[in-house]
Amino acid sequence: MDIKHLQYFIEVSNHKSFSRAADHLFITQPTISKMIKNLESELGVELFDRSRKQLILTDAGHIILEQAKLIDKAFQNLKVELDNLTGLKKGHIRIGLPPIFDAHLFLKVVSIFHEKYPGITFELVENGSKKIEEDVEKNLLDVGVIVLPTNDEVFDHFSLMKEDLKLILHPSHPLAEKEKVNLEELANESFILFNKDFVLNDRIILSCKKAGFNPHIISESSQRSFIEEMVANKFGVSLLPASICHHLHKDVKSIDIVNPSISWNLAVIWVKNGYFSFAAREWIHFSKEQLKQCYQKS
Repeated sequence: MDIKHLQYFIEVSNHKSFSRAADHLFITQPTISKMIKNLESELGVELFDRSRKQLILTDAGHIILEQAKLIDKAFQNLKVELDNLTGLKKGHIRIGLPPIFDAHLFLKVVSIFHEKYPGITFELVENGSKKIEEDVEKNLLDVGVIVLPTNDEVFDHFSLMKEDLKLILHPSHPLAEKEKVNLEELANESFILFNKDFVLNDRIILSCKKAGFNPHIISESSQRSFIEEMVANKFGVSLLPASICHHLHKDVKSIDIVNPSISWNLAVIWVKNGYFSFAAREWIHFSKEQLKQCYQKS
């Protein structure tokens, strides 16, 4: 049995005639008669009482007609839903973003995409790069913004932006009047860092060790605002990307770090050769150029 058997049965029931149903479907009467006979044989019941001038449904025919209509409606709905998906009239995209990321340009591109495809919804999940990579690989996210390098055997990616980290401290701090600070000058400072889910945690600690000291870490957090508040309340110093230092608390100042400078390179990743929904595939294609243009101009 396939969907056409049921659809032909519905037409015969509606018209109460094999010939009229055949005319409506633009097929021959023997064809539709054979299809109904095959359906009856497969189900093991007679669907019509053929002893009268007009076809009458049997008791079994009435029951099967109700179910056939439900199946046909579900099939039509399925075609509509698939058309919506392939035509990008609906869909859902899951994106991982680091909370340390200044996302206003990213969200601008999301807004442009939404205007083009208003039926597609977005789920934005904040996490560190390590957790985002893990969730993209497990298909809990479609794409993610992470700090490079990444595992090129697992992920495809395109670079988004590269920038230096800056020292943030309270304006009353002895180093606050300097234009630049050598990293080794922070050897005796108390550090407030993002937690170990963040690649920046590893990068800052490694850079400090290369500068000749192990950083004294008094607190780790997943929230940029918490780190900023702790610096504003003189608990210690921290290092943040230059792009977000334009939006700092009034009681926090940012200064360039040199010898060495510490940089990060953000990229959008997705699983190499993985399955993608129509919406996610279009998002990757759309965002690749749009995001690059936005961040290169900024």
